[in-house]
Amino acid sequence: MAYLINKEACINCGACEEVCPVGCISEVNEKRLIDPDDCIDCGSCKEVCPVECILTPEEQ
Repeated sequence: MAYLINKEACINCGACEEVCPVGCISEVNEKRLIDPDDCIDCGSCKEVCPVECILTPEEQ
């Protein structure tokens, strides 16, 4: 199961997209979205999120 962005908490800063090693994060409707088919569960996005809106598979 892939990481997930809480869209209500996302401030659309783009920090997560910049660090994603597989490029699975994109902007959709002024929020970031993680493509679950491409996410490798590395956690890079979660580490840099300033508002802690990225959830691990266990937190979902």
